[in-house]
Amino acid sequence: MNAPFFTRVVSVTAAALLVVAAWQSFPILSAIMLGRFAEPRTVAPRGDLAASEQSSIAIFETARDSVVFITTAERVVDPWTRNAYDAPSGSGSGFVWDELGHVVTNNHVIAAASGAIVRLADGRAFPARLVGRAPEHDLAVLHIGVGAGRPAPISVGTSRDLRVGQNVFAIGNPFGLDWTMTTGIVSALNRELPDDGGRPIRGLIQTDAAINPGNSGGPLLDSAGRLIGVNTAIYSPSGGSAGIGFAVPVDTVNRVVPQLIARGRYAPPNLGIQVDPRVDAALAGNGAAGVLVLGIDPKGPAAQAGLIPTRVVSDGRIVVGDRIIGLGDSKIDDTSDLIAALERYIPGNTVDLLITRGGQQLRVAIALGSSS
Repeated sequence: MNAPFFTRVVSVTAAALLVVAAWQSFPILSAIMLGRFAEPRTVAPRGDLAASEQSSIAIFETARDSVVFITTAERVVDPWTRNAYDAPSGSGSGFVWDELGHVVTNNHVIAAASGAIVRLADGRAFPARLVGRAPEHDLAVLHIGVGAGRPAPISVGTSRDLRVGQNVFAIGNPFGLDWTMTTGIVSALNRELPDDGGRPIRGLIQTDAAINPGNSGGPLLDSAGRLIGVNTAIYSPSGGSAGIGFAVPVDTVNRVVPQLIARGRYAPPNLGIQVDPRVDAALAGNGAAGVLVLGIDPKGPAAQAGLIPTRVVSDGRIVVGDRIIGLGDSKIDDTSDLIAALERYIPGNTVDLLITRGGQQLRVAIALGSSS
C-alpha cells in the first residue's frame, strides 16, 4: 500500500469521525451554550373541568368530612412479664351516622379489638365506645364524644332501586392512605357471601370500584353523593383489589343501625314458630321445598294468624302441619330464605304468608312480632 493512498484513507476516516462526533455532540453543546437562556415552558390553557369531573369533586368534598379513619388495638399479654397492654391491630373506615356522635363501620373492623380510635377529617381523634353490632350483616356502631364542630352526618339514599351500571364512589382509608376516593359502577346486585360463622350475608352490592384492606366500613355513594352501601369485602386471591368488591346495601343499614343504637343488638321480626333446617332439607329431597312449621308460640304472630303446627296424634301418627313456601313477594325454599325474607321487614309489619295445608295453597296475613 503506497503512502499517499494510506494518508488519504486515514484523513477521510478521521474527517468522518469528526463529523459524527460533532453531530452527536451538537445537542450537548447547544444545551451548554444556550442553557443560560432556559425559561419555564408556557402553560397551555386548561379550560373548564368536564361536568363529570366537577361532579366527582363535589361528591368527595361534600362527603369527606363525614368519613372517619378507625384504628383498632388488641389486648396483648407479655408471656414473660404477664403484663397486659394494647397493641395496634388494624385500621378501617367508617362514617358519621347522626349528630349524636354515632359512627357506622363493619363488624369485622372492630370484632377482635379491645379499643378503637376514630379520627375525623379535621385531624381530631376520639376514643370510641362500642354501641352494638350485627355480625349477620357485618355492621357495627361506635360512639364518639364530639363537642363543638361536629361533622355532618352522611347523606342517606336507597338501595332497592339501584341498577347495574350506575356510577358509584367509594371513600375510605385503604392501606392506611387516608381519605381516598375510587370510582366504578354497580356490577351486580343481590350477591351472597358467607360470614365467619358460615351464615350467608345476602343482598350485597357488587362493584368494580377499587376496594382494598382499610376501605372496610367506608361509604359507597351514588352519583348524588348519597350513601347506598357500606363497603365490606373484596374477592381477591392476592388480597388487593381485583375489581370485585361488595357492600352492604343501605336499606339494610337503615333497618339495622337504629336498632343497634337503641338496643345494642339487632332483633329481626319473627313469626313465633319453631323450625328445623334438617327437616326442611329432608322434605326438599322428596320434592317438598319450604319451611315446615314444627311448633307455634301460643302468644306469637303465627298463633294469632291461625297457623297449624306439625303434631303427633294419640295413635302415634305424625300429622304434617303448614309448610311456608312464600313470604311477601319472596319464594321460600328453606330456612335461610325465610330469615332473609323476614329481615326485609320490621316488627309490626303485616305480610302475606303463602302456605300449603292439606295439599292446598293458602295465603294468610300475619303481623310480624319482635325477637326481643
